[in-house]
Amino acid sequence: MPQENHNYLGLDWGATNIGVALAHQETGVALPYATIKNDADVLLCLGEIIVSENIATVVIGIPEYLHQDGGLSAAEKFGQSLTERFGVKVAYENEMFTTKMAQDNLIERGIKGASKNNDEEAARIILQEWLGKKSSGGQN
Repeated sequence: MPQENHNYLGLDWGATNIGVALAHQETGVALPYATIKNDADVLLCLGEIIVSENIATVVIGIPEYLHQDGGLSAAEKFGQSLTERFGVKVAYENEMFTTKMAQDNLIERGIKGASKNNDEEAARIILQEWLGKKSSGGQN
């Protein structure tokens, strides 16, 4: 029986908006997917994406300094909710400077309204960095 492909979702978590990126297991290339509102329907919306895109792992960007105080950040609590509700594995990736990198990337590519698209581009950067570490044996 052929092995089923499981895909990856990257999230640039924010209190207002969440940038979403997607990578298919067979390509390992992260692509911007969407920006969704972080509101009462966010779990429902992400659940639809998780099911329709066959997501096995969600990678959430968090600032590295949040791991130093020992408590869970809002993004980590959100990650626990995703695992409990949808059974996906959740991993965390340092998101320092990803928004700035996203804006620079979009401006360099000549995309108008870079600030409107920077959440999903930041999610793409977060996911691609995690995938790079995973493929080099740095993460599972």
